[in-house]
Amino acid sequence: MTMYDEPARVKYPVIEPGRRMLVISDIHANLPYFHGLLEKVGFCGDDVLILDGDFLEKGAESLRTLREVIALCEKGNVIPVMGNCDDWAAIFRENSRWSKNLPHYLRYRKSGLLWDMALELGLNPMDLPDFEDFKTRLAKSYPTEFAFLAALPQAVRAGRYTFAHAAVYPGKPLEAHTVGELLRCDAWYDLGYRFDDWVIVGHYPVMLYCKDIVCANPIIDRDRHIACIDGACVLKDDGQLNCLIIPDIMREEMTFEAYDPFPVRTVLSDQAASERSAYIRWGDSRVQVLRRGEEFSRCRHVRTGYELDILSKYLFTDEEFTDCNDCTDYVLPLKAGDRVGVVETCSRGYFVKHNGVSGWYFGALSEE
Repeated sequence: MTMYDEPARVKYPVIEPGRRMLVISDIHANLPYFHGLLEKVGFCGDDVLILDGDFLEKGAESLRTLREVIALCEKGNVIPVMGNCDDWAAIFRENSRWSKNLPHYLRYRKSGLLWDMALELGLNPMDLPDFEDFKTRLAKSYPTEFAFLAALPQAVRAGRYTFAHAAVYPGKPLEAHTVGELLRCDAWYDLGYRFDDWVIVGHYPVMLYCKDIVCANPIIDRDRHIACIDGACVLKDDGQLNCLIIPDIMREEMTFEAYDPFPVRTVLSDQAASERSAYIRWGDSRVQVLRRGEEFSRCRHVRTGYELDILSKYLFTDEEFTDCNDCTDYVLPLKAGDRVGVVETCSRGYFVKHNGVSGWYFGALSEE
């Protein structure tokens, strides 16, 4: 039995009506994005900030992020929720899935909380000593950090809102959920659930719900009372960190802000949208390379047969059949004067973002 089989821990904070709530998920140890977003929304002591899971792993600064989150929570207006990437305290309660998988995970990721802790202890994360000895050293050196992680709730309920990292199931009390039900469910929004009050989740990047057009903005479904807010910070080259803004915990109004660091430029000429496009994405990224080029390669998407040009650096191997980075050939509809964030610059033009949507622009941009 693992912690994922145990009953969920639920927190019911008292939040005064009219107090602004900010909800951020899936920071993934990317402090520059986190700091940039907090500055953009003007986070202050009068706000309540919900961190809806996965503030650790995949990014470059897990230990520093954890310490910063702990410090924020000590101020009393920040409420963390456990994500599936934040469950490291479980190493002290269960052995089987950790002792077997942890060395492989560290060698593959070359980052993360235990990686950072090993480096701080003067250990080589690629060649750790016996797992039990490593745990002993971690417990002795990081009692505050692991106590904080062990106490994280898996759901928060306040006013008309429930916050969980990945999923909530209708008709089932929160305490009747298992930890695993709340922390792990890919594509939960596609299951079609509806709720009387709002459920806010992260976990699954919102652009993975897209078909042919890529958008990193939160999905706010007012009919089903669901908001999905994971903008794929760290996970996608054109991802962003989203913040859901709830002015009043007893009301349904909400907006959002997003942060990414891409330089903003002005479009100088109109451009029509492409009539056809494809979004090649994680989980369905197998392509056949028809003609490999130095900058772009002509490829055929294996599942659909759709042909498109892909930046050659996005191809994972030199083989004819390979997986690739997320990509699209969508041409954005733009007007002169539109402001866009520039993700990639190449000989053909620019891969840009406009209002959260990613695509290509083949005209000129302002020099700023």
